[in-house]
Amino acid sequence: MTTALKFRRFDVRKLIETGAEVLPLILQRVTQLRAGEGIVVIAPFLPSPLIERLNSEGFASRVERGGGSDWLVYFWREAG
Repeated sequence: MTTALKFRRFDVRKLIETGAEVLPLILQRVTQLRAGEGIVVIAPFLPSPLIERLNSEGFASRVERGGGSDWLVYFWREAG
């Protein structure tokens, strides 16, 4: 992952608590990314299906453990 990328944060923890469907919201934000941008999704669990889906759509990812049971998942397109 390059440090030149600017990551937009999207914390979905409260949305998930309220029962909201977050996948469409995440996908909407991903499609709005410009060159040099990425997104970091903050979730209360490891979103493995999301990682697999975005990886299959050409996004690279990196996973970090957050505080407590939270996860930070970074997504970006490799320069190519």
